[in-house]
Amino acid sequence: MTSLGQHLHRRTLFRAGALGAGAAVAPVAAGRAAGLVSRRLELPYGVQSGDVTSRDAVLWARSSGPGRLIAEIGSGRHRSRVRGPWADADSDFTAKIALDHLSPGREYAVRLSFEDERGRRGEHQVVRFATASDRRVGTSFVWTGDSCGQGWGINPELGGLVGYRRMLETRPDFFLHSGDTIYADGPITETVTEPDGQVWRNVVAEGVGKVAESLDEYRGRHRYTRLDDNVRAMAAEVPTLAQWDDHETHNNWYPGQILADDRYTERRVDVLAVRARRAWQEYQPIADPRAHRRGDGFAPARIYRKVERGRHLDVFCLDMRTYKDPNTSGLETERTHILGAEQTDWLIREVRRSTATWKVIAADLPLGLVVPDGAVNQESLSNRDPGAPLGKELEIAAVLSAFKRHGVRNVVWMTADVHYCAAHHYDPSRAAFTDFDPFWEFVAGPIAAGTFGPNELDATFGPEVVFSKYAATANESPRTGNQFFGHADIADDGRLTVSLRDLTGTVLHSQDLEPDA
Repeated sequence: MTSLGQHLHRRTLFRAGALGAGAAVAPVAAGRAAGLVSRRLELPYGVQSGDVTSRDAVLWARSSGPGRLIAEIGSGRHRSRVRGPWADADSDFTAKIALDHLSPGREYAVRLSFEDERGRRGEHQVVRFATASDRRVGTSFVWTGDSCGQGWGINPELGGLVGYRRMLETRPDFFLHSGDTIYADGPITETVTEPDGQVWRNVVAEGVGKVAESLDEYRGRHRYTRLDDNVRAMAAEVPTLAQWDDHETHNNWYPGQILADDRYTERRVDVLAVRARRAWQEYQPIADPRAHRRGDGFAPARIYRKVERGRHLDVFCLDMRTYKDPNTSGLETERTHILGAEQTDWLIREVRRSTATWKVIAADLPLGLVVPDGAVNQESLSNRDPGAPLGKELEIAAVLSAFKRHGVRNVVWMTADVHYCAAHHYDPSRAAFTDFDPFWEFVAGPIAAGTFGPNELDATFGPEVVFSKYAATANESPRTGNQFFGHADIADDGRLTVSLRDLTGTVLHSQDLEPDA
């Protein structure tokens, strides 16, 4: 990201860095008549912002054809215009503009549109976001995961993906999507017969009827979710912090895996992951420039990152997929990886340096729940052995131990993945491994997928289920309402209230956490 001027006041104009080539800045063209544009470029999949901090933001849109992304940025009475990168088939007509040197604690409204090769402006839509304040004021966010999984897609008879509407109704400052943003390995058909005989009717689109293998098929899955009015409405009003997990590529995948899945003609998951990751990065408003490189799909294209959200909150978005060792029984006496050495060191260092009241660690897998991968192997870092840490548990043990050693306080873990909601408290007095301070983990999801649970607990780090809500039967239809999201509210004085909610927005469980000085 390059510099974005000073602040929007008086006659100061923005300067901006576009995530792509050919960026330029020009004053707003007064009196441009959009009505004169013939066959204008459209925004069929909406607009969105992401990774918004106190001074930075990323803007995203997809055009209906080749064009240059244009942003008209307003805050109060002040306006400026930024000409962003050119979008064409190479990026699936997506484009992003990265802004920095924004003013903390300010609301922005940005008109996004595309300009064609003749300079004709197309349809515009407005994306809104507020930068985090640099004062000790409250903030809130929602989180969940698991969109359009197990064949449960957009059902117009039920209002589409209404969970996104419920999250928007809480008026959060941002949305943390904790992975499984799509289900590339789950075909979406026109109808699904539910156990009670009711018929679930999906919106379908080209390419979603089979597993995604090609780059275009992965892109199509991301476009599918954005067909939903609720998703587009929330994206236009609430900045996203996006993580990826397994279903963006294939269920329970890890680097180097050769799939034993007859639905695939390409069985090398590393080949699939390159395509899947490129599509994911094209469709997510993520800020780290290293994440936008096209290469082997793994390091050095880094998507784990810290997102600063003011004096009270830092969010540490993990990547528990890219550096993961193979799924085994998890009983190795030597340390195996779920974060990788570099990410582990980064997490310890950055959490230790954080001066925010709360350090939220956004994990795409839970710590203490067992997630099997077949009869013997484990997808999770937990291994069903309640004793001392083994295998991937050793990496997390090192993180927890380092937090205690450095006196880190007010760490909360948040995740999705297991398709039900839960509040877990971890305490060394109940644990086989005791070199850590007590902490909370909150689980919320799915938002638009089959509901499952509950999963078995692994006692190594001493988890206790304080609350959980799960399906009556495996792969329960979203029609039942057992779809879940979490809401976190930090008051001006630093008190954190975490609630778990269902598809109607009803609070199922609430937990007040006082910050430790």
